[in-house]
Amino acid sequence: MNSRQPIPVVVLAGFLGSGKTTVLNHLLASRGGTRIGVVVNDFGSIEIDAMSVAGQVGDSMVSLGGGCLCCAVDGSELDAYLEKLSAPAHRIDVIVIEASGLAEPQEMIRMLVANENPAVRYGGMVEVVDAAEFDATRARHPETDRHLAVADLVVLNKTDRVDAGERARIEKELAALCAPGTPVVGADHGRIDPELLFDRRPWTETRGQLSFEDLLAEAGGHDRCTHAHAAYESTEFSSEQALSPRRFMDFLDRRPAGLYRIKGFVWFGVPGHEERYEIQAVGRFLRFDPQPWRRGEPRLTQLVLIGSGTDGEGLLRELEACREEAPQDANPESMWGVLRYVDRPAEDGGDAREPDTSEAPPTD
Repeated sequence: MNSRQPIPVVVLAGFLGSGKTTVLNHLLASRGGTRIGVVVNDFGSIEIDAMSVAGQVGDSMVSLGGGCLCCAVDGSELDAYLEKLSAPAHRIDVIVIEASGLAEPQEMIRMLVANENPAVRYGGMVEVVDAAEFDATRARHPETDRHLAVADLVVLNKTDRVDAGERARIEKELAALCAPGTPVVGADHGRIDPELLFDRRPWTETRGQLSFEDLLAEAGGHDRCTHAHAAYESTEFSSEQALSPRRFMDFLDRRPAGLYRIKGFVWFGVPGHEERYEIQAVGRFLRFDPQPWRRGEPRLTQLVLIGSGTDGEGLLRELEACREEAPQDANPESMWGVLRYVDRPAEDGGDAREPDTSEAPPTD
């Protein structure tokens, strides 16, 4: 991950007992060479495996050997901690905020979008749901419906505690509560592939000394290989021909719910927009980041699509249909759909696009 690019900040939300900390522990244990900064928006005991091993928990900042920095903060301190975590010296690749079980995700999203620190950017909101307590949670917390409506990705945790019929019923209800197209990822014991949320560096790219976590993983102290990846399929697409921005945005608008993650670079070649556009999609969350081509770098599109139950060949056919034979003749206005998802610095006359939280269903 390019450390000169803004660090994505992913919000991990869900009510008490849903399994947020378990998901977070799994991400930390399975992170490979990725340096994760963690902010815990709660007070009290923090059950993070790495911190427990190090024997350090509490409200103070903790620095592990691999650069995982964990803090317990309230909302008013968020900007200060993001500034600390994004300092170049820490070389953090991604920041995960474990929101309090009683936090309002919409407010946290607004805080992140409004954050003026150019070193960080909002990276999407993941809502963790307890399958075994789904109905009871909604009864105790009617705001659950509102939280689900703004989620970019839903992790249906503890699926091992319900039968197939109950799981199907819950997934049907989630489809009605969430915004159209929001993916629902099933998990037990919080085991999801970290690649669904962020890129993992290959071990060979890890800079400096191995962290305490890495040494434990090599020695078998952590169950690094949980085979979570077995539930997902990866499809790769490459094209030396530019893509039509309109057809590509249509493809993104129609992407199936089982397509959890899209990452890579897109070449549109439209006059005035000849840069390469990095794309990061986590569930419903979508962001483009225009970047200059490196000297001698070939102009092409390279995408990786990760999902479950998806038709890889069908996705490739749809992407091939997005190719544009004469991008130099395209109207620059055809880029408007893409530019809606580009963060523009204020001094350039643009603003980051704030996620739409207005469609949350009313609660009693």
